[in-house]
Amino acid sequence: MPRTAITLIKEHPMTSTPTTKSIDTLNSFLRGEISAVETYAQVIEKLKDTPIPKLAENQACHSKRVSALRSRIMALGGTPAESSGVWGSLAKLYEGSAKVFGRDAAVAAIEEGEDRGLADYRKSYPELDATSQELLSTVLLPKQIGTHGVARDIKHLGVDKAQKGVARF
Repeated sequence: MPRTAITLIKEHPMTSTPTTKSIDTLNSFLRGEISAVETYAQVIEKLKDTPIPKLAENQACHSKRVSALRSRIMALGGTPAESSGVWGSLAKLYEGSAKVFGRDAAVAAIEEGEDRGLADYRKSYPELDATSQELLSTVLLPKQIGTHGVARDIKHLGVDKAQKGVARF
């Protein structure tokens, strides 16, 4: 029986290479980080009359992670995502409704995003190449744990107290 292209495809299905899988996973992280930067910007705007400085610090931390992820993706020969993609659109929709409903809902949206980011980093570790795993374990995950903790503290303390500086972050 002659071997056709379809037979060859069935015998040797295309699988993603470890590098391709790492690039895809890192781009997923990148879209999440871009979404975080965008969401923080919306919440900071919502609270501009009485700002919470820790929110701007968290946003800056996410911006640094965007840069680190872009650099790693390019080092692997990939093309970094330019936008937050579909996930960012959903986050914007959620955050937009939170802005309508109030300051505490906006901060709750941030904390929910931080929860998702933390879960994504932890779940996706095995999908990465060794160098990307090192980036995740030494930079991305520790920083994510930090920004998650700040967002959680602000949420549980309440926006009014956080704005008055009652909390020790």
